[in-house]
Amino acid sequence: MNDVSSELMLDAAYEWERNHPDRVYLTQPTGDGQVVDYTWGETMGQARRMAAYLRSLELPPGSHIALISKNCAHFIICDLAIWMAGHATVALYPTLNADTVGYILEHSDARLVFIGKLDDWEQMQPGVPAELPGVALPLAPATSYPRWDDIMARHQPISDNPSRKPGDLALICYTSGSTGRPKGVMHSFSSCSIPGQRFGRELGVTAADRILSYLPLAHVMERAVVECSSFYSGVHIFFADRLDTFVEDLQRARPTLFISVPRLWLKFHSGVLRKFPEGKLQRLLKIPLVNSIVRKKVRAGLGLAEARVVGSGSAPLPADLIKWYDSLGLHIIEGYGMSEDFSYSHMSTTERRRPGYVGPAWPDVETRISASGEIEIKSPGDMLGYYKEPEMTAACYTPDGFFKTGDRGEYSEDGLLRITGRVKELFKTSKGKYVAPVPIENLLNAHGHVELSCVAGLGRPACYAVLQLGEETREKIDDPQYREQLTAELATLLDEVNAKVEGYEALQFLAVVTEEWQTANGFLTPTLKIKRETIEQAYAPYLDEWYASQQKVIWH
Repeated sequence: MNDVSSELMLDAAYEWERNHPDRVYLTQPTGDGQVVDYTWGETMGQARRMAAYLRSLELPPGSHIALISKNCAHFIICDLAIWMAGHATVALYPTLNADTVGYILEHSDARLVFIGKLDDWEQMQPGVPAELPGVALPLAPATSYPRWDDIMARHQPISDNPSRKPGDLALICYTSGSTGRPKGVMHSFSSCSIPGQRFGRELGVTAADRILSYLPLAHVMERAVVECSSFYSGVHIFFADRLDTFVEDLQRARPTLFISVPRLWLKFHSGVLRKFPEGKLQRLLKIPLVNSIVRKKVRAGLGLAEARVVGSGSAPLPADLIKWYDSLGLHIIEGYGMSEDFSYSHMSTTERRRPGYVGPAWPDVETRISASGEIEIKSPGDMLGYYKEPEMTAACYTPDGFFKTGDRGEYSEDGLLRITGRVKELFKTSKGKYVAPVPIENLLNAHGHVELSCVAGLGRPACYAVLQLGEETREKIDDPQYREQLTAELATLLDEVNAKVEGYEALQFLAVVTEEWQTANGFLTPTLKIKRETIEQAYAPYLDEWYASQQKVIWH
């Protein structure tokens, strides 16, 4: 790690502007298959003009400026402009409801808001105070705010290269709110720059690489691995247009790097099996000469024909799914991190990876397991603290400065970390035994028809699980014969899972719900994790009936 410089990310961006102004940096779809390329020179030129506008507003130094947008080129250009002007960014997820938008804008003391590419502006707009000044980015919905292009035309770019101090506030990342109100995690230029630089170095990323940015840039994983890392590597960033153009966007980018979350890896898996039944695929992969052709065909169909690094984060991947992708030559690297350490604590490598583990700690990260089984970490990506919450911040650290992650885990003999659940997610059944739901959910989620699951059972005589099936499976369940066959498969799954867990962890039944869990209805966080409390409350009224039914599989 000694080859990593102390250069902060804004200064690194100036280097690209100075040395490679004509190199394409960002590619933005604009609809109907059209795209706009932004070189480093054009990117920094627009950021300099917007910085000039922000300076003209004479906001107090270090003001907090909000940004509500889906991933797009101008998200990154906004960040650069805000930092050049001496301020800090507060990015909001583009799927929040008006109440949460209003809470974050007020709590963060936002002085101005950038409105970018959004699908549900009408639902979010009521949360934006009428008196809050704003700017509309090029792909924004119709608003009354001054437009980006008009501001560009009226202001000359700043000519200096303002730098920032390592300890200056760069951004406030509001957590996805899986429990209670979102917390404002403050990150400095140092805590963003070091992880950003080292992700690129570890993965060998260069300006010749390509990546598709579609996971929320408001989340630290995408911010660190894609945006902040790009200031050092110069990687060419492509953006997705819409959900229904994702395949075309992926084919356009032909990414050499691809980072995703378990839910999408599961969808890819299901999509492949619709075209290649599992038995047939595995037989073909065992045939010499034929196997390489099949691998290339499947990878090309996924848009990953040229991917040399593929990764997953945010939640655990089922071990069997990792092995399945291995058979295709896609060796998924898993990582582990949090908003509080800028996603910088553990990451697998091609040499050190194992299904079910998130890899070793980074060399400059100190880590340990507490007496209660909790993972504790000291990282260069550690936050400055929670905004306006000094007591909460202090409570999250041990007396000697380790962050208490709230995750339970254990290390293998060779130093690989396995996450075994959340400390606060443990629950007791009426038998008085603590149950960790995540390992059981991982067993359920490995089944081809299961997309998401939630294991619960607080105070009940036995545990249960609520399941959401995959999209292609949900489309078929109105067929009585198919549902009968699937019910038998899920009953077998229940028996198989119960054979792998302790007796007190056994599931009494699986409840299959047809309502889709989405971010829009509050069942998932913006990073597609289940909101456990929301799910448990939604189905609590049916529990007495479900337990009394004595059925293995219940359809709801």
